[in-house]
Amino acid sequence: MAEAQVVITQRGAERLFAGHLWVYRSDIRSAEASPGDAVRVCDERSRFLGRAFYSDSSQIAIRLITREDVPIDRDFLAARIRAAAAFRNRVVENTQVCRLVYGEADQLPSLIVDRYADCLAIQTLSQATERRKIEIAEILQEIFSPRGIVERNDPKVRLLEGLTQKVSLLAGEVPPEVIAEENGVRFHFDLFKGQKTGGFLDQRENRRAAATYASGEVLDCFTYNGGFALTMASRCQQVEAIDLSPAAVEAGRRNQALNQIANVSFREANAFDVLKNYDEQGRRFDMVLLDPPAFAKNRASVPAARRGYKEINLRALKLLRPGGYLVTCSCSHHIPEHLFLEILAEAANDARRQSVVVDRRTQARDHPILLTVPETHYLKCLIVRAL
Repeated sequence: MAEAQVVITQRGAERLFAGHLWVYRSDIRSAEASPGDAVRVCDERSRFLGRAFYSDSSQIAIRLITREDVPIDRDFLAARIRAAAAFRNRVVENTQVCRLVYGEADQLPSLIVDRYADCLAIQTLSQATERRKIEIAEILQEIFSPRGIVERNDPKVRLLEGLTQKVSLLAGEVPPEVIAEENGVRFHFDLFKGQKTGGFLDQRENRRAAATYASGEVLDCFTYNGGFALTMASRCQQVEAIDLSPAAVEAGRRNQALNQIANVSFREANAFDVLKNYDEQGRRFDMVLLDPPAFAKNRASVPAARRGYKEINLRALKLLRPGGYLVTCSCSHHIPEHLFLEILAEAANDARRQSVVVDRRTQARDHPILLTVPETHYLKCLIVRAL
């Protein structure tokens, strides 16, 4: 049987030469391959460009794995997973939760593996990793010996691959909730129903950094399960944590009880309304945290997202006492850091608050950014001091 092969256009080849790993369907000249194959990629002059995962449904038809002509077999996948784990052993600290494999940035495109204490959650987001799901789970069992593995394959992006959305137990046993420690604080994680694969692991280092600036009275907006609020509580007099979701507020309170923290109050509220009302009431805080969901899901939503980010940051800056800190985040890939800084400058100017950026941050180091794949860089976290 002939080896699976895909021929791409010169434009597609130039994209790979520029360092990106994706080739779109419009740049496929021919494909002698089945859905999910690991294929040889060649240009129109039959020059070998690398090996890649192939999809016959997604607009991302090619996800480059290696530029070497080597088989993509079990040993190859295991070596890549071991390399990813070795990097985490070097950079991850003060936590029982982390991302072990971050797709393209770990040269394992469309594969996510997260650790929650002795359990793992995985996402196979393309036809190729879905086809190898059981093999990947077996490799993970061999390397990490987890108590159990959950597949959190409910992201909508799977529909673009012609795959169904599903959540199931792949191996071993995983309890309805896993209790794991992050930055000295314990949290409940639901690997079957929680956000993402169970929690927002990318903010771990930012929570610790924010705590170093925290003191006095703090307002934590979009708190989710209280990650920021509970991490900094020991340094503060009082933390008010708000979220629009009743389930998030309840989760925050349960995590508060788990840690016996008394100086955090959780309540259900709309952050936009709270910021506006507190501004009108003349309330003041020593720190305000803004960690909203992505306002810009696509390029078309950027103008509206820009207005939303400006409004909440303007109002937050007005609530700060002199010398107070704003910790503000954007997880919108379509709002790059330079634009986020521009929005903040406009907000500070309109709020008449001279402000300085004291810390420019991004996602935690277990979510590394591949320089030539900008899609791997999405989280911005700025710590700003209002003078």
